[in-house]
Amino acid sequence: MNAKQQYQLSAADLEVVLALVRCGTLAGAGERLGMDASTVFRHLQRIERGLGQALFERSRQGYQALDLAWTLAAQAEQVETALEAARSSAQLQSDAITGCVRITTTDAILHGLVVPALKTLHKQHPRLTYDLHTSNELLSLTRRDADIAVRATKRPPQHVVGKRIGSIQLALYAAKKASIKQFDEAVLNQAPWIAPDEAMPEHPSVVWRKKHFPKVVPSYKVSSILSAMEFIALGLGVGLLPTFLAQSRADLRPLTEALDDCQTDLWLLTHPEARHLLRVKTVYGHLAESMQLPG
Repeated sequence: MNAKQQYQLSAADLEVVLALVRCGTLAGAGERLGMDASTVFRHLQRIERGLGQALFERSRQGYQALDLAWTLAAQAEQVETALEAARSSAQLQSDAITGCVRITTTDAILHGLVVPALKTLHKQHPRLTYDLHTSNELLSLTRRDADIAVRATKRPPQHVVGKRIGSIQLALYAAKKASIKQFDEAVLNQAPWIAPDEAMPEHPSVVWRKKHFPKVVPSYKVSSILSAMEFIALGLGVGLLPTFLAQSRADLRPLTEALDDCQTDLWLLTHPEARHLLRVKTVYGHLAESMQLPG
């Protein structure tokens, strides 16, 4: 008990606990903190020794936060938010908005919608920087792995705030030079198809193909929609693509109009506390105004 009363937690201690709660591994926490894993381990040992109790349960899977670690992490998040707010207030006294904004999205949305919007924003705020993560899995906004997420989904995660940008429409495409010139069910049943792989089982294009062409086995399965588009453009097969991505390609031919039963929503998401930070608020607002989907 004396150890608990005597030890004074520092802001650096809270930062270490928060990083380990968010990442679950020494290596991940070290990467977030800019130190090596052994340094994180020694720092954690010192905190636990000072407090007189363990904060994490160690296992082969990593570090599982115990109740006190969760409590300290919640306090650490408040400190983190307060520091961000203080920095934002200081920036309001100047014309320059600075800092790094972490954005998570898919490669197709990044190249087709986000990057064109950020290009114009860079001219207005050249001191803003961006950490762009592309994946089909949503980084946790709750754990603050990212500041902003731009995602195609019908069901945005709970505990985040966001804006629906519009509907992402899909159509069936072939290469401009391909022998297939129009939608023909018999021909398409025999044609090679390009499709997302098993990492995207609920992608609208997968659901639509299985419903309308249940006997088709894709000739090529790829891990990204950008890859699917390039395969189709090379004439390797047909496939479903977002119209916002494919409509500007002269080497692609649409075989259908936008399919009514094959679409999803585009959401711009952020953490409730992060949305008030000036750097995040600036980027979020610009993306909300600038990203446009074809009607």
